[in-house]
Amino acid sequence: MRATAAPADLFDEIARLKKEKNAVILAHYYQEPDIQDIADHVGDSLELARAAQATRAELIVFAGVHFMAEGAKILNPTRKVLMPDLRAGCSLSDSCPPGAFAQFRAKHPDHFVVSYINCSAAIKAQSDVICTSSNAVRIVERVPRDRPILFAPDRNLGAYVAKQTGRELLLWQGACIVHETFSERKLATLLVEHPDAEVIAHPECEASLLQKAHFIGSTSALLKYAESSPKHTFIVATEEGILHQMRKRAPGKQFIPAPPNQNCSCNECPFMKLNTLEKIHLCLRDETPEIRMPEELRIKALEPLQRMLDWSK
Repeated sequence: MRATAAPADLFDEIARLKKEKNAVILAHYYQEPDIQDIADHVGDSLELARAAQATRAELIVFAGVHFMAEGAKILNPTRKVLMPDLRAGCSLSDSCPPGAFAQFRAKHPDHFVVSYINCSAAIKAQSDVICTSSNAVRIVERVPRDRPILFAPDRNLGAYVAKQTGRELLLWQGACIVHETFSERKLATLLVEHPDAEVIAHPECEASLLQKAHFIGSTSALLKYAESSPKHTFIVATEEGILHQMRKRAPGKQFIPAPPNQNCSCNECPFMKLNTLEKIHLCLRDETPEIRMPEELRIKALEPLQRMLDWSK
């Protein structure tokens, strides 16, 4: 077996392997800066789903978490989809076990099921349509008014969407450990220290924190807002990986990560950070670990995911 490339050579070696193997690297905004910089596409869940659907690469390396790589496989059954570390799961996805969700859904058979993309293929397969934080309001508004809606798995995003649309949503009680960790009290202190700052927040945050936000939006929407706003200082309430892109696109502005409840790095997703440049190199070199799923499950999960893409055009 060939020795692993030295860290100083990783960028060149990854570029060589990508070209040699006709590979594409998709990376979420929450990845570490070096991974974002070597990726062919950096985006939020909706942007990466579209990139996965459009790619002509033979090999897809997904630097994100497991449900995202699953989504790429659902859309690309004939391509090999790789993930640098299969342990990169998602607390929100894990909060919605397929068996328990099936029982919950069976109690409400008349409900139209809208599932946030941050869920497993098994949950997608039980859904009528998928949404992301950037299109959730639009997707819910497309559901016929005479159909009650079951929204899963994120209760905070669901509550935000219900408020924005005026629709009554039956919520599955799941949540993201990162977005529920931000401290409202510490945020108030930061606003005293930075009175001219704007708070921009992801709708997965709790309602009490969203009430203090000047702008609420998906990861990509937060990035665009930070670029276009005349303000120069922002307190950012989402996973702090996005700050790398914000600083690149608006270098003259200041971006402050919203503080967590504890004195920890809790505003970093521990699952996202399992991916490293070294693991991406090994993933490309050895073409493993690979995302696999039963074809029957893939087909069932594809229908609501494709419906989301169609409704989002």
